[in-house]
Amino acid sequence: MMNVLSGITYNWRGLRLALQTPKLLLLGLVRFAAVVLITLIFASLVLVYHQEILNYIWTKPETRWILWGWYLLSWLLAFLLIGLSAVMAFILSQILFSAFIMDLMSRITEKMLTGQTREPQPMPKWRLFLYLVRQEIPRAILPVLLTLGITIFGWLTAFGPVLTIVSAAAAVIFLAWDNTDLVPARRLEPFNRRFKSLLKSLPFHLGFGLLFLIPGVNIVFLAFAPVGATLYAVDKQTA
Repeated sequence: MMNVLSGITYNWRGLRLALQTPKLLLLGLVRFAAVVLITLIFASLVLVYHQEILNYIWTKPETRWILWGWYLLSWLLAFLLIGLSAVMAFILSQILFSAFIMDLMSRITEKMLTGQTREPQPMPKWRLFLYLVRQEIPRAILPVLLTLGITIFGWLTAFGPVLTIVSAAAAVIFLAWDNTDLVPARRLEPFNRRFKSLLKSLPFHLGFGLLFLIPGVNIVFLAFAPVGATLYAVDKQTA
């Protein structure tokens, strides 16, 4: 229980520090804007081709008695495609944009706390970008696949209500890890070691990610989460 509370505290401390630091505040707002912009682009494409996709699945019937079913499918398909577009936009923005911004926020925070940014060796900007993208791919895709797998299994079995809670917990844990993993990844620690570290600190990551479940507020905490995660990583190393 204490580890869960510790996770909540670090996320809250990170948000307070970011709001008091102009550079971190600006980067958090840029990250938020990038995710929203890409989501809007994907959603617009979905709405443009929605009718064609629907006709491919089921051509509009002429019989009134079954026309209502076609309209119902149309709405369900629209919601499903927009939901998928949001997921794809999140993954794409994480890989191409947010990973770099998150790392920059983490570097600024670490330098504020310790006076320097520790890394094994300096590297050119283009190599750093490619490295961040490569690190972000498993962190972005793995939680989505796991959450979808748990959800689908819940639909097919009688454990749906329980697995809904499990899938939500898994999602916030991986979202938290996406931030706490920034410092170890920057220091070139192997992926297997970083993943084992996550498994040993699940309660903390659950607490860190619980604030991501609060509607409206979660967007703010997600945008500035790298700051609190870096606070945790630095404190963990100096403990």
